[in-house]
Amino acid sequence: VETTLALDNYRRACDCGRGAVFLSVARGKVSEGIDFDRHYGRCVVLFGIPFQYTKSYILLARLEYLRRTFKIREDEFLAFDALRQASQCVGRVIRSKVDYGIMIFADKRYSNQSKRSKLPPWITQFLEEANANLSTEEAVNVCKSFLKSIAQPISTSTALSGKLQISTLLTEEDLKTRAKSMREAREAKENDISDDEHETGMGNDRKRMRPY
Repeated sequence: VETTLALDNYRRACDCGRGAVFLSVARGKVSEGIDFDRHYGRCVVLFGIPFQYTKSYILLARLEYLRRTFKIREDEFLAFDALRQASQCVGRVIRSKVDYGIMIFADKRYSNQSKRSKLPPWITQFLEEANANLSTEEAVNVCKSFLKSIAQPISTSTALSGKLQISTLLTEEDLKTRAKSMREAREAKENDISDDEHETGMGNDRKRMRPY
């Protein structure tokens, strides 16, 4: 009940434009089963690496089975499982091909190639070496630059070529012009629907008034 209430308040804050920060733990209900698509999730920060509790008897039995049957070392399995869980946590903000968001791995161990290589390709292909081991100020600047560029229009030629190259930045006047055009198009569509409904109503009246 508390989680449902917290999620409801979080979504309300996002819908009204105020925004919010939602805190949760890895391997929990929110980090595994709740989608934060569209404006409900534009950035996720993962602190640490979500390793399993190594004192669990069930986990110890599983590790022993993997070591005996498949010759898999304990540390290899634990690292693979933790990185799989990490990718699942950060993937909450990317739920469709048109969605976008920022994923921050707030732990220097992710810069280690042995850890980073266990992340899925849909994450590693966007992990640039220049964005590793950043300070807080540098990370904030990178995030600002990304959000500023992702909000700009993409030309048709660059979109077809598959290269994300941004055209000239939109000015405030451009935004006002676009908003006015969208508003006029919406009003015109509403008027067309209203006219169609009016004509349909007149047609029905004529049928009822037809003499026999």
